[in-house]
Amino acid sequence: MSDEQSTARAAVLRREILAKVAEYYDVAHRPADFIPGETFVNYGGRVYDERELQSAVEAILDFWLTDGPRAETFSARLGQYVGLKRVLTVNSGSSANLVAMTTLRSRQLDAAACRRPLKNGDEVITPAATFPTTVAPIVQNQLMPVFIDCKVGTYNINVDLLEAALSEKTRAVFVPHILGNPVEMDRVMAFAEAHNLYVIEDTCDALGSRYDGVACGAFGHLSTFSFYPAHHITTGEGGAVGTNDKKLYHIAHSIRDWGRDCWCDHKSHRDGECGKRFDWEIPGLGEPYDHRYYFTEIGYNLKMTDIQAAIGLPQLDKLPDFVAARQRNFKVLYEGLARYADHLVLPVWSPKAEPAWFAFTIAVREDAPFTRRDLNDFLREHKVETRYLFAGNILHQPGYRNIPHRVATPMPETERVLKSAFFIGVYPGMDDARLAYILQVFEDFFKARGLH
Repeated sequence: MSDEQSTARAAVLRREILAKVAEYYDVAHRPADFIPGETFVNYGGRVYDERELQSAVEAILDFWLTDGPRAETFSARLGQYVGLKRVLTVNSGSSANLVAMTTLRSRQLDAAACRRPLKNGDEVITPAATFPTTVAPIVQNQLMPVFIDCKVGTYNINVDLLEAALSEKTRAVFVPHILGNPVEMDRVMAFAEAHNLYVIEDTCDALGSRYDGVACGAFGHLSTFSFYPAHHITTGEGGAVGTNDKKLYHIAHSIRDWGRDCWCDHKSHRDGECGKRFDWEIPGLGEPYDHRYYFTEIGYNLKMTDIQAAIGLPQLDKLPDFVAARQRNFKVLYEGLARYADHLVLPVWSPKAEPAWFAFTIAVREDAPFTRRDLNDFLREHKVETRYLFAGNILHQPGYRNIPHRVATPMPETERVLKSAFFIGVYPGMDDARLAYILQVFEDFFKARGLH
C-alpha cells in the first residue's frame, strides 16, 4: 500500500471510529432520567456529550501523549476568553497555585522594574476561609500567610481589612473568588498598587465570572484556574496559570517544565525558535551548550497532557452556555429559598459583580431553631448532596494548626463559616426537575419544624 493509500485508509478508519464513539456515548453515557427521591442530586459534576469523547479519542489516535498542539490551542483560546495575553496549562488548579506562588520567588525578578523576588518570611495576605491549596503554596515557599476575616454572604476576603493586615514585610495578596463570587478587585488592586504588592488571583472557582465588566482572572499579576470535574469546564484533572507579564510567564513556564530556561516550541523548531539552541552560553563553561538543558529555576514537571486539552476544547465551546445555566439555576434557587431568609443567610454579591456561580452557599443563622447539621442531614437523607465551605477556618485543620502565620484581624465571620456554612449545586447538569425537587426538600424540612 502506498503512502497516499495509507493516508486515505487512515482517514476512513478515523471517521468510522469517531462515528462509533458517538454511538457508544448514546448507549453508555447519555444521562439517565431523574426520579425524585431516588436519583441523587449532585452538587457538581461533568457535563459532556459525544464531542468530548471524540476529541479525546482523536488525540489518542494521534498519540501525542504529553503537552502538544491541542494544549497550545487550549491555552490560546482560554487566554482570549479571559482577556489574558499568556496562559500556561498545568496538571491541576493546585499546581497552578504552586507555580504562581513559586514564580514570585524567582531570582530572575531582580531585574524587573520596581520589583524583587519574595524571600523567606515575606508576608502574603489571604483569607482563612478558603480551600487549602491557596494557603499551601505560601507555606511551601517558606512565606508567611497573613490571615484576615471574610464576610458571611459573599464568603470572600473582607477588603476593608487589607490595610489592617499590612506590615513592612507584606509583599503579596493571594485572593480567591470563593465559589464564583467575584472579589472587589478594584479595591484589591488599588491597595496593591499603593503598596507595591504582587497580586495572585485564584480564579479556580470563578471561570466566567466578571467584575466591573472585566473577567475574573484578568486583574492580578498572575491568575490561576482549575478544570477539575466539578468546575466550570473540565479536562478531568487540569489547570492553568495566566498573566499579561512576559517575564512572569517565562518564569512560570520554567518552573512548570523542570526549571528549564528554554521555553520555545521544540515541537516545530528542532533548533528552537531562536535558531541557536545549541549555541547557548553558560557563564564560566567556555563553550556553547544546549539551551534545552540549561536550568535557571528549581522546578517541577506539571504539564497538562494533550489528551486532557482535547477534552477541554469542546468544553470551552460550551462555556458560555455553562455560565448561563449556572446563573439561571442560581436564580431559581435564590428566588425559591428567599422565603427562609429569617433562618438562612443567602448569597450576597457586589453590584459590580456578574458571578458565574460555582455553587449556592447558605449559612444557618445563629438564632435559627435548627443547626447546620440538622439541615444537612435532612438534605442528604433526601438525596440532595451538600458540601461544607472548604476548610471553614483553615487554622482549625490539623495540617495547618502549627504553620508559621500571622492573624492580622479578629475572624468572627470566618468562625461562622466554619460552624454554619455549606453549599448545594447549581452546575449545568441541574434541570428544572432537580431544582424543583431541591426546593421541595427545603419546604419539607421547614414544614416539619412548623417554620413554613
